[in-house]
Order: sequence, then structure tokens, then C-alpha cells
Amino acid sequence: MLQTKPLSPGFGLEASDVDTAKPLSDTAFGEIERTFFQGQVLVLRAQSLTPAQYVAFARRFGPPEPHVIDQFHHPADPNILILSNRKKDGQPVGLADAGTYFHTDYSYLQVPARATMLYSIEVPKSGGNTLFANQYAAYDGLGDAMKQEIASLVAIHHYGNRKEMNDASRIAASPLTPEQKAKMPLITHPLVRTHPVTGRKALYAVSGSSYGIVGMPENEAVALLDELAAHATQPKYLLSYAYRVGDIVIWDNASLLHSATLTDPNDPRTLWRITIKEPSAKLDALDVLASTFAPGAM
Repeated sequence: MLQTKPLSPGFGLEASDVDTAKPLSDTAFGEIERTFFQGQVLVLRAQSLTPAQYVAFARRFGPPEPHVIDQFHHPADPNILILSNRKKDGQPVGLADAGTYFHTDYSYLQVPARATMLYSIEVPKSGGNTLFANQYAAYDGLGDAMKQEIASLVAIHHYGNRKEMNDASRIAASPLTPEQKAKMPLITHPLVRTHPVTGRKALYAVSGSSYGIVGMPENEAVALLDELAAHATQPKYLLSYAYRVGDIVIWDNASLLHSATLTDPNDPRTLWRITIKEPSAKLDALDVLASTFAPGAM
């Protein structure tokens, strides 16, 4: 049985007895997957993986989706995005400031992200934490009137950071080339999303790439999104995670916002990121998994 301990009183679990470099039986992986959905953030300590092993493990959760910023794809596999502040011959080897504002990965895509995984290769002497905001708890913490107001609203998404339009800012979304921008159309998602596995309601991507609400004047929509984002990122909903070398950190994009924290550009940091989309081909398996989250099942 998987041995875990909580990362915080509200959510997050750490497991130290898993070796993802070894083949995992369906039963063993099923336990990891259930623990992941239970904890929302799951940390697997002391891993040692090749790129191929890392991608193979990620595929157990669903189909990886290469990031639109293709210049920092790992040379061994484009499903891995290199996050790093290191340079080689004066050129960056990875994406230096990845999402230093609260957002949900791939909410700007029609098929959103299920999970994001970071494999910690190199840890800075200080900083570099990821902040997670529990969007189950944030939704549950809304008043009944607000829940009713937003129940059927649909948000408009595109790549970027609603709060910072200056591409030169360190808290802006990483800038895209014109060719990359052309791949990013406007997308819509419900403001309140029912989790595809657990069935719980959560606020969805109210910070980051949400720029408007269908059928609502822009100023009213942005004001409502800003109000919800301020509520959803209160300290009582947050978990701050500090990486160790060898950590794999997996988080649930359907129930969380997250934010990277800025680090000293001269303090080396490297992670490998894989983002996994919702796997529509696994619906039957999801139905079985979701039954474990039914009332009385946990």
C-alpha cells in the first residue's frame, strides 16, 4: 500500500516509496492515480529517470501535449519542456520564468490539461517554490448568491496573463512568436467546472488566461474574474512547495491554480515539465475511478 504523508492540512500528499523508473503494474499505478486525485498535489521523492522513462510514466496518466513554446523542448523528447535559467554559449537552455502568476495550465486549449508534472533536476539555493491554490475549497467558500450568479457562466480564454500585458515583464506570460500565436485561438470553458473524475465542483482558471465572460461587457467580466481570483488565492487556500533534487511533483489542473515564484537568474535551477491533457479515450476507466470518489467511497 502506498505510504503517504500530508504536505499541508488542506491538500497535498507526499509518497517516498515509489520508483517510477521501474515498470508499474496496473494495480500499483491505479493506487498512485487515486492518491493523486485525492491529494490534488502528489510528490514522489528521490526519483532518477531518463527522459524516456519520465515520458513513459507520464503517459500512464494520459496523453502528453508538447508546449507551444517549442524552442525549449527537450532534445530527447518534445513532450518535455525544459524549465531552466541556465545559459549555454550565451543562449538560454530553457524557459527561465515559467508562469510566475496564478494560472491553470492549458486552459487556453479546447481540451484542457489534466495533470502537470515537474521533475526536479537542479534546485536553487533559495526560492523556486510553486504555490498551489485549492479551487475546490475556493468554490466551497463562496456565498450562495455568488455560486448562483456564476453557475452557468462561460469564460473566454487565450494564452497569456490577464494582469500583465507587457511581454517584457517578468510576470508576463512567456512571449510567443507570431507563428506560435497563430496556433492559439480563443477558447471557452465553464467558470465553475465539475471535475471529470471526482465529480466535485471547482472554480476553473479564474486567474491567468481568462480574459472575459461570454455575453458580459468586458469591464464587468474582468471585475468579476478579478474578484473571484482574489478570493481563490487567499492564504487559507494555498500550499507552497519547495523542491528537492529528484522530486516529481504532479498536480491536478482541474482543481488548482498554481504560480511559480521568481528566482535569482544567477542561482541555477532546472526542471523537466510534462503536461498531460484530459484523456477522452480513457472515459470507461475514468468512470471506474470516479466511483471511488462517490460519497462514502473514501
